[in-house]
Amino acid sequence: MRLFLKVILVVILNCFISLPLYAQQNTKGAIVKVYTVCNEHDYGKPWQMLGQQRRTGSGCIISGKRILSNAHVVGDQMFIQVKRAGQAKKYTAKVEAVAHECDLAILKVADEAFFADSEPLEVGSLVEVRDKVAVYGFPRGGDELCITEGIVSRIEHQYYTHSGVALLSCQIDAAINPGSSGGPVIKDNKIVGVAFQAAEGENIGYMVPAVVVKHFLKDIKDNKYDGIPLLGINFQNMENPSIRLKYNMNEKQTGILVGRVYPCSCAKEILKSGDVLLSIEGKNIENDGTIEFRSNERMFFGYVLQRKYIGETVKLKILRSGRIKNVKIKLTTTVNSCRLVPYQQYDISPTYYTIGGLVFQPLTMNYLGMWGDIRNVPVNLANYFFYEEPAEERRQVIVLTNILANEINVGYEWLENSVVVSANGEKISTIRNLVSAIENNKKRYHTIVTKRGKQIVLDRKELNKISKQILDKYNIDLDRSEDLKDIL
Repeated sequence: MRLFLKVILVVILNCFISLPLYAQQNTKGAIVKVYTVCNEHDYGKPWQMLGQQRRTGSGCIISGKRILSNAHVVGDQMFIQVKRAGQAKKYTAKVEAVAHECDLAILKVADEAFFADSEPLEVGSLVEVRDKVAVYGFPRGGDELCITEGIVSRIEHQYYTHSGVALLSCQIDAAINPGSSGGPVIKDNKIVGVAFQAAEGENIGYMVPAVVVKHFLKDIKDNKYDGIPLLGINFQNMENPSIRLKYNMNEKQTGILVGRVYPCSCAKEILKSGDVLLSIEGKNIENDGTIEFRSNERMFFGYVLQRKYIGETVKLKILRSGRIKNVKIKLTTTVNSCRLVPYQQYDISPTYYTIGGLVFQPLTMNYLGMWGDIRNVPVNLANYFFYEEPAEERRQVIVLTNILANEINVGYEWLENSVVVSANGEKISTIRNLVSAIENNKKRYHTIVTKRGKQIVLDRKELNKISKQILDKYNIDLDRSEDLKDIL
């Protein structure tokens, strides 16, 4: 009899031990479905919107009666509702904080009833390769909670589809489908990631790891998001022995070569072209640009920067003209602030300026996105996105993006998508330069010159007569975006 009882007890214990991850506590009660009504800006006609669309995603309740989800689930939102797993009622929610670079967002619900009997989930730590995890979410095709299990197969820097920024990411083989985005990835009852994108191939998905989630949550403790730090340089690997010899490196030294320090960089008064970065925060930088991460793991050296916060200091060891120097740099540059062509932008209105039916905009990924596939983008514009970098004389690429047909601009229609380099004799670095050059010109003609040397000439007197008619005809309220209204 005792033996029989022991056998029964062992069986019962084994059942509890072998319970899947998602059954170890009432995690389901913290999972949320997000319903978003969004309206994106039309970058082909930047004074108007594309029209209302609906999307769904997932999220979970965390401390402080907050909902953690993806930024791309709520980007360009107009109205949001949320519903807890296993419940029918939807509640109105608002975005409290959003970080598009790392694709994370925090939602708040004013009605306390939404959180009744809920148990907030805690954010855990960075997983290891081959860890077992469970993904919770609401993929399209049904309204009930879906739970899938998988293995962590890779931890490395990846480009986040939503922002285009390369950050730490974890690859898992659990299915992540549209609608699952924003759902928590659970291990040992804690959030170890947030599901955010899938890749081509069977059961290949990615999660924002816990360390990135924690960085975001700490950043917004003061009720504002500062961003992820960046040095603001371009660099190259030094795996070739000749380049190492040229820059006076001995056999034991490894590092990367600084090519250019951008004008907006926090390092512009400290680093120089030709410096070799030997180490960062005491971690040696290898010739391929990696540092030791964990045992038998290596990581892009920028990970050390991305773990810090805006306003903090980073310590670097550099080699300059054969001499080692230790320097400190205060981090004030963010990942999207040093690009000539910005990554995808959300929740903000496009910048534009019109004159005589000619529409000018700074080149952005949003505008390039109108072609769908990057291979369809005009070659001259794609080149700026992939290869060109900001300089003192050029902080933005100003493009003639649209020509609203009118007799005053006849003959210029073939110049659409041309890049502007000067206006009325002034070099153009930003769109504000262009507006000032036009608004302050007192001569009879406005002369705008493109990158290929083509000229657009407009008669000022004729413009004064016809400008309002063009705007009215094309249902445009203002000749410029709100952020340019202060330029007279």
